[in-house]
Amino acid sequence: QVQLVESGGGSVPAGGSLKLSCAVSGYYSTRYYCLGWFRQAPGKEREGVARIDAGGSDSYADSVKGRFTISRDNAKNTLYLQMNSLKPEDTAMYYCAANPWRTICSGSTSTDFNRWGQGTQVTVSS
Repeated sequence: QVQLVESGGGSVPAGGSLKLSCAVSGYYSTRYYCLGWFRQAPGKEREGVARIDAGGSDSYADSVKGRFTISRDNAKNTLYLQMNSLKPEDTAMYYCAANPWRTICSGSTSTDFNRWGQGTQVTVSS
C-alpha cells in the first residue's frame, strides 16, 4: 500500500519561503515512482504545481516557474517542494501525489496520479 504524508505547511508573509516535505512509502522502492505536487485553493480546481520523474526530470506550472523547486531524496523516500518568493495567490492546500506504475510521469493533471496525501495548508499573507 502506498502512503504519502505531507508536512511543512504554514503561514508566511508575501515574499517568504517554505519547504514542503512528503514521506513516501510503498510496496516496492519508491525511487521508481513518478511524484508530484498539486494545490487546491477554496472554490478552485486542483492544479498541478510540479512533477518529477524517477530519473529526476522535472516540470513546473507556469505560475511557479523560477520560484518553486521540486526535488526527491530516494535514500530518504522523501519528496520536497521548496517555495520561494511566495505570493498571496499561492495560498492553497498542497497535496503530494504519486503514480507508482510510471517511472516517467505522463502529465501534470490529477488523472496522471493515483495516490494522494492528505494535504498541508500554505497561507501567504499580503
